[in-house]
Amino acid sequence: MTDARATFLKVSWANVLLNALKIGVEGALGLLTGSLALIADAAHSVADLLASGVVLIWGRSVFDDADDSHPHGHNRFEPLSALFVGGILVLLGLKLLYDAAHSVLTGVAAEYSGWLVLGLLFALGDMYLCYWYTQYKNQELQLPSLRALAADSLNDLYTTGAALVGVSGMAVGYPIFDPIAGGIVSLLVIHQSVDITRENVRYIADSAPPESEQEAIKRRIREHPAVHGIHDFVAYYSGHVVEVEFHAEVDRDLTVVEAHDLESDLRKRVREAGSVSDVHVHLDPAGLGEWKDATES
Repeated sequence: MTDARATFLKVSWANVLLNALKIGVEGALGLLTGSLALIADAAHSVADLLASGVVLIWGRSVFDDADDSHPHGHNRFEPLSALFVGGILVLLGLKLLYDAAHSVLTGVAAEYSGWLVLGLLFALGDMYLCYWYTQYKNQELQLPSLRALAADSLNDLYTTGAALVGVSGMAVGYPIFDPIAGGIVSLLVIHQSVDITRENVRYIADSAPPESEQEAIKRRIREHPAVHGIHDFVAYYSGHVVEVEFHAEVDRDLTVVEAHDLESDLRKRVREAGSVSDVHVHLDPAGLGEWKDATES
């Protein structure tokens, strides 16, 4: 857990610093030249910087141990921070879309400069590094907040590419391309942020994991030689991880010690199935008939 926390902090700080660097370069060039596409891309990164800061400060709570106030741990802080990222980006995307439409209707005042192209090429490299590093490190952590930041960095590559198209249009005498590119940027931002928001609402609402994941867990339980059937199976998200509850029919002549060992073995087996954090097992003695009346066996 200590190593995971340290990795999380490194990745979060990398996102903060790389976004701040992108904002400084794009913001200065956008203001100097009046490029709406560049300003929009820099503004997008302001939201990214804020989101990265929230993940850094708030998201690391997931590594805190359970306490009296949070007896099941702090897993829900993780999707809450990712949900904050998505919410900010939705609002920002709508604002950028409005600004682009207004610029198209009222006229374009941007001036082309070769520095715009250099600034955007720098931003592309900056965001690719941020995306690669976040994605690479999150392969071991599997945290939704880092997944949201990685998706946002990838989204930045698309939006910066769109801004580059707009600036290129300015270079060949079509300045209208600049606000059009800004509008494309905003639509990409909105699309990505809606996906992030939808995913993390599911985590917070204690929704069930995908059916394929539930079936994999059930299969591991049924494959245990001491289990004759299962019923009352429930799996649901607790933050970004899954909790599982089920009843298992077992031989009725087990001793207390044997039943305890079997329950521990089943918990261990289920937790090895994937992103399962906690398992609640109830053992039913064979012959009661309760499990036969259930929809599962």
